[in-house]
Order: sequence, then C-alpha cells, then structure tokens
Amino acid sequence: MMSASSGSLPKLKAGTCALLGGLLLAVLAPALTGAAEAPVAIPPAAFDAPKAPGPLQTAVLSGGCFWGVQGVFEHLVGVHKVLSGYSGGARDTASYEVVSGGNTGHAESVQITYDPQKVSYGQILQVYFSVAHNPTELNRQGPDVGSQYRSAIFYADDTQKKIAASYIAQLNKAGVFGGPIVTQLTAFQAFYPAEDYHQDYLLLNPSNPYIVYNDLPKIRNFQKLLPVLYQAKAVTVTDIKQ
Repeated sequence: MMSASSGSLPKLKAGTCALLGGLLLAVLAPALTGAAEAPVAIPPAAFDAPKAPGPLQTAVLSGGCFWGVQGVFEHLVGVHKVLSGYSGGARDTASYEVVSGGNTGHAESVQITYDPQKVSYGQILQVYFSVAHNPTELNRQGPDVGSQYRSAIFYADDTQKKIAASYIAQLNKAGVFGGPIVTQLTAFQAFYPAEDYHQDYLLLNPSNPYIVYNDLPKIRNFQKLLPVLYQAKAVTVTDIKQ
C-alpha cells in the first residue's frame, strides 16, 4: 500500500506493491472515487454468541492493508478502541518495514475492543466479510500482494473459533461470494500495535489516493449495507489518547 507524509507525494510501500500499479493508482484514483470493489450483502451469522453484559472483549482480524480495516471498524457500534498492528509473527519482527518484506509470518491486523452487550462477535464478522475486505482473495487484497495481506481471523478462544468456522461454512454453502472463502483461522498468540503514524490513517489522510480509491468506499458501503451496525462518529485512537 502507499503511504504519504505530510506535504509530500504518495510513496509506495516497500516490497510487495507493483510500482507501475501504484503510480497509475496515484494518477487515476481521484477520477475513480467509489470504483473499488462492491460490497457483498450477506446474512447474519446463524451461530453467534448472544449479546450480554460483561467485560470488554477483543477480536483480531486481518484483511489486507490495516488502514482501511481499522477505518471501517472505528465506525462499528459498540467499539471502544481499534488498533492497527501485526499478528502472526514474533515480537522482534513486528515493524512496518520488516513486515513489508512478507517473510515474518505477520499479517497487517486490527485489534478491536468491543462491548459484548452492544455488538456480537458474529456481527463483527459480518462487517469483516461483507465490507472490510474480500475473503476470497488469497494472500492479497486489491493492489497489495503478499502473505502479510492475507485474510485471517485470530480467534481468542473456542467460542470465537466455532462462530468463525460456522459462519465461513454458512457463507460458502450459500454461495454468496464468487469463490470459496480462503480466510485462515489461527489461534491468537499476540498482537503488536503498529507505529503511531499508522493509527487513524484513513481519517487523517482522506485525500491520499490509496485511501480515496480503496478505503473510503468501504466506509460508504458499511453505512449503506449495514446501517444498524454503523455509527457516524468514529472511535479514534487519537481521541482515546487525549
């Protein structure tokens, strides 16, 4: 994915993004706003944990560049915090430049802290599968290629594992996508927050061509497709720190 520092032209992420594709995206994206892949309307999870009072819970998901996935879930009802970061690899390789090489085992991930009385794990997965990413793409999302962009659910316990596995089987049986879901189910080991400049990146860089073309449509799709789960005011890392 492309990154941009304040007052500079967008630059390509080291490693996996194709140079030509990135340059064309930077030139054409402003004219192609909203042309990113359409969302997929999917049914709710047939098997889910009931909403109930209790301590805050976490979900760790990977679905391509964490900028857009974080941006989507910051608009989810019942969310307290969403962090961009890395999961699946070791602590000493959990940095942007190293993960970008695609050989660390890490995936760009988001850690979602949520109130189980307001939103269920199955509802989180409904947003994840329908608007946050394309679960049929193997080791890539859009212009980003490599295992660090894989579709993966890092389940925290047997309940999360059963809900995720059941939902994937349900969606595959219903044939709602153009191909089989390739999302990995992996036991959660650790999550390492990404560098500060990656947090709230979508909200802080709305004119970045990568964000305009790939990620802002996800927010609009979320609002349109799942309005009951969408909240207009994003819960940001910046606000939490203040």
